[in-house]
Amino acid sequence: MPNTSDSNNSVSDNSASSSDPEPSWTDSLSPVLWQGRIMPAFWTVASVISMSVNVILIVILVFLGRQLFTLKNLITEQLIGGLYYNFVLMDQAHITSEILVSETIQVVDTMPVVFDLPLAQNTTVTLTQDTPIKNATIILNNQPIPLDLTLRAGTPLYIGLNLTVPVSQTIPVVLDVPVDLVVSVDIPLSETELHKPFIGLQDVLSPYFWPLYNADNSWEEVPICQGSLGFICDWLLITE
Repeated sequence: MPNTSDSNNSVSDNSASSSDPEPSWTDSLSPVLWQGRIMPAFWTVASVISMSVNVILIVILVFLGRQLFTLKNLITEQLIGGLYYNFVLMDQAHITSEILVSETIQVVDTMPVVFDLPLAQNTTVTLTQDTPIKNATIILNNQPIPLDLTLRAGTPLYIGLNLTVPVSQTIPVVLDVPVDLVVSVDIPLSETELHKPFIGLQDVLSPYFWPLYNADNSWEEVPICQGSLGFICDWLLITE
């Protein structure tokens, strides 16, 4: 008679073995992280975290290294360089314009008048008082007779003038002068009070601008990437 108990036991063992779940990755990792002692487990976890952080930092540094000269050119040419060159151009700039002047200007002044006036003419003068004439000579019956005369006031005398009259006079002058013209204006800012602040702003940016301007513009120009380690730069840092 067959042994039914043995067959039943084998069936139950097979069913039990088939129902056991497969171990997960955490179960496989547990012996590595935890070996029954605290310090080895601590150092294992710390080493894993440290390596992960280092890998992340290396990736970040490689990324920044690839973008380093892009950032350098951006700062040099657009930010600091843009400010520096614009301050230089502002100091070299000129204010040019044309101003239309349309105005009436009143001139108030004095003018000296100095000249000699020649005078030659016949005129009549009237005596204002009795005028004696001594040792005068009159012609009477064709005979000269000396005597003293007195010309009464109001007596007209007919005389001829021939002389030069000096004229020296100051004449006041008041004139309204219309002015209508275009005035060209050209003011260099370097000759104004703005020159000093423009130079000061250039001096503020100069210590940052020129070192960046004279620095290398790509990894190919860096000396370490031109030697035996150049392939590392080509692989990690240089992008086409």
